[in-house]
Amino acid sequence: MTTQTALRADTFAGEADLAAIAALYNLCSQTDRLDSWLSIDELREDLDDPDFDLAKDLRLWRDASGNLLATGELWQRKMSDRTQAYASFCVHPMVRGEVEAALFTWAETRLRQMAAAENHPRIELQTGCRDTQTHKMALFPTYGFEAVRVFYRMARSVSIPLPAVDLPDGFHVRRVNPEHDAIAWVDMFNQTFIDHWNHSPTSLEDFNYDTNLPSYIPGLDLVAVAPDGNLAAFCRSTIFAEENEKLGRKDGWITSLGTRRGYRRLGLARAMVRMGMQALAKQGMDMALLGVDSENPSGALRLYQSEDFRLRHRSVAFSKWLDA
Repeated sequence: MTTQTALRADTFAGEADLAAIAALYNLCSQTDRLDSWLSIDELREDLDDPDFDLAKDLRLWRDASGNLLATGELWQRKMSDRTQAYASFCVHPMVRGEVEAALFTWAETRLRQMAAAENHPRIELQTGCRDTQTHKMALFPTYGFEAVRVFYRMARSVSIPLPAVDLPDGFHVRRVNPEHDAIAWVDMFNQTFIDHWNHSPTSLEDFNYDTNLPSYIPGLDLVAVAPDGNLAAFCRSTIFAEENEKLGRKDGWITSLGTRRGYRRLGLARAMVRMGMQALAKQGMDMALLGVDSENPSGALRLYQSEDFRLRHRSVAFSKWLDA
């Protein structure tokens, strides 16, 4: 068996590492029964994110033969009151328990570097896992993490007749026009989630990156326009075509949905989730999936339950505060 002393930390070597990282992720997913699959193209899109520094925010651990056995990613979030990042890692089942200490040491060191650059004394490291990943659920507290939130993954069939959409008077729904809607969309998104837990504002750079991805489907990016011309609500979905093909299913993901403050309690969220499901059905999908904070203050969980979304699994968010 590979031992910890045989592992060496390494940086990303470029395109040649993509296949190895994806293969490790998919092996861990199969071992942990996560029912997910990562394609090389999807991984490339993730690592090309403008907010991610490949040289500093990705660490790989290899054995003496150069085989990839563990990865760590650190994703910084834009927070006004602290420096915060999310640590995501994947460890080969053969070496679990042997590399995590080095992984968290690297993550904490890197996060402190981020905080120093921002001159921010408050530093928070987050991570998370499915509640069925018992090895991680037991591991995180031993490194000082506390469980702080529970998220639900929910699903609903869209291959059956869907309920009609009922918009408030004067509102209409259209596709997003990335060229003309960018500033208004970013403002709407940030105003929508400003009162939500752990909100990290998006930016024009984020918007432009997302809407120029090869996987972006214009017909799945919808916005509700108010009578005054403001963008009032939105629903953006995506389809992971390679994952669907690999796993033999037709799932579409509602990745972001919300109603701007000042336009809530008009029925817009219900209308948008129905429009999102209809759009996924038009793309040939059988199921619509989404994630929701179990303590969402706007009542999103109750909305999805009333629209027949059912729980698939739970994930737990963990947090650890660091000294500067």
